[in-house]
Amino acid sequence: MLSLPRTLSATALAVTVVAGTALVAPTAQAAATTNYAALGDSYSAGVGAGNYLSDSGACKRSANSYPVLWNRSHPGGFAFAACSGAKTADVRAGQLSVLDSATTLVTISIGGNDAGFVDTIKTCVLASDADCAVAVTKAKTYATNTLPADLDATYTQIRNRAPNARLVVLGYPRLFELGSCFLGLSKYKRTILDEAADTLADVTRQRAGAARATFADVRGRFAGHGVCGSNVWIHGVTLPLDESYHPTSSGQSQGYLPELQAVTGVRVG
Repeated sequence: MLSLPRTLSATALAVTVVAGTALVAPTAQAAATTNYAALGDSYSAGVGAGNYLSDSGACKRSANSYPVLWNRSHPGGFAFAACSGAKTADVRAGQLSVLDSATTLVTISIGGNDAGFVDTIKTCVLASDADCAVAVTKAKTYATNTLPADLDATYTQIRNRAPNARLVVLGYPRLFELGSCFLGLSKYKRTILDEAADTLADVTRQRAGAARATFADVRGRFAGHGVCGSNVWIHGVTLPLDESYHPTSSGQSQGYLPELQAVTGVRVG
């Protein structure tokens, strides 16, 4: 959600295809073969989790991301097309080619870059409470009034390309805890940024439901683990800067992955 926009190159859109291993579903019956495609932005790519795949270039797809962790324990094909900085239009223009009628599972996180959350957080870090409030209001207005059509178009094209796939839309966590913190962001700023994350989650849930997709809400998983928490799964300001306010490897493995497991009813390992 919080990646600096980039132009998607051919290298950035390269697809990593690997074979998984067998698993046992909760029913104790062998799970059907899964042909899985992971689409979306930096939160799906695993920016901030390190151990980036050498062929992913500026997309910064991580071997510690939840899509790779999921694939390791599942049989079938795996297409990893998520890319740092992606907006809904980038998904439609450059990521959907990995889908076809044989695809059985598609996951995606998308929308944060469309709503301008990168610039919003920059403003809140560098400017006053008042300026932060203006930026947050602008992002929430976009998320409420413009983003729904962007999401609808994206989910529709996914459905058209992969008519037999289950579509799981993963949301974004709240970034901050509200206790005392030496971050430099006031409690007020952290509060309204978390409220903006809630707005984005509400919009995404509604549009996912309209598309007959499953919405995976990770806010509960990340509760207590945001920036300023005691056991942090989200980076604060980092170098390189594009990893700022992204999940750590723990956020991917303990936040996103268990939520994907929960909504699909399939246990990894």
